[in-house]
Amino acid sequence: MNELTWIQRIVVWILPVVFAITVHEVAHGWAAKKYGDNTAYILGRLTLNPMKHIDWFGTVILPGLLLMTGTGFIFGWAKPVPVDARYFKRPRHDMAIVALAGPISNLLMAIAWALIARLGVTIGHDNEAIALPLIYTGVAGISINLVLMIINMLPIPPLDGSRVLSGMLPSYWAWQFNKLERFGFVILLVLLYTKILNVLLEYPLYIAQKWFFTLAGL
Repeated sequence: MNELTWIQRIVVWILPVVFAITVHEVAHGWAAKKYGDNTAYILGRLTLNPMKHIDWFGTVILPGLLLMTGTGFIFGWAKPVPVDARYFKRPRHDMAIVALAGPISNLLMAIAWALIARLGVTIGHDNEAIALPLIYTGVAGISINLVLMIINMLPIPPLDGSRVLSGMLPSYWAWQFNKLERFGFVILLVLLYTKILNVLLEYPLYIAQKWFFTLAGL
């Protein structure tokens, strides 16, 4: 996408980014409802209306800055969907499943965007006015969803991977591990600033993108 201007890149990326972040949060709320917690539903958060989920820094400003500065990957977040584990029959187990629902939604969206890109490839050069937007948007959709899926599976509180790991640990160690949550955002910022996050993501992201771009026919 280096041949695109930054305005064109924003146009290409805006829909995939908003969808990736919004559906991720809705998936958490949907899974929580399935396990007995209606909090998100009651608060009107089980909707694909992005205005209900947008965090202006995490959904708009940060992804925009990363896109314009060409850092190599783009990520962001929405306002977390409220989940009350007191409604769960098996709180730690059910919370792990609810956490896993977010990355799974990103995996499914990556597949969907790969098929959209493949449609663009199939249309081909005969109708570039339709094919190129499908390909570029599909590539953006694959990329943002894979990044969100992989980042969120890192076992750093409050990322989804930490909830999954907490559900697998013995109760005492899960309690000790969850104490890290108050430092989680700082840890992420340090990993991002020092580019350690890039190193952690580079290889798994490369493998995942290779597979999905093959699916897309690219």
